[in-house]
Amino acid sequence: MQWLKSNPGLLRWLALSVAVIAADQLSKAWLVSTLAHGQSITMSSFFDLVFVMNSGAAFSFLSTASGWQRWFFVLLALGISAWIVVMIKRHALERLLPLALALVLGGALGNVIDRLVYGAVVDFLSFHLGRLYWPAFNVADSAISIGVVLMLWQQFTQGKSK
Repeated sequence: MQWLKSNPGLLRWLALSVAVIAADQLSKAWLVSTLAHGQSITMSSFFDLVFVMNSGAAFSFLSTASGWQRWFFVLLALGISAWIVVMIKRHALERLLPLALALVLGGALGNVIDRLVYGAVVDFLSFHLGRLYWPAFNVADSAISIGVVLMLWQQFTQGKSK
């Protein structure tokens, strides 16, 4: 734990990642205990709560593969997560980049937990316009998406200031 003590900003960002994981897992635990698989509840004219399992990646990429993708995505996410921790440590005293990385880390690990526990990722937020549906997603996916947008923002704004 000396590496953690030697970098005080790191703990703050890792705590944010843990908070993302907690929010993600608590929301999924509530959903799994409330809805049956495949069930949906209409919340508004554009939003439904649904209980779907995604064995693939974003937009169900590789979801119809024979099962190897579960372990591929677990190993990929764990490898990327290790790299993200190193990057957060390097940039811990900054604001935007470690914030973005902490969100991505929390989201990635939240989905890894699903793959290990359920064999697939629990998705439940479903937005639509009439009969045009966006693929269902979850809190972890939201954190990853926000983190990526923040990284892009940081890259664009940093590039203009040089």
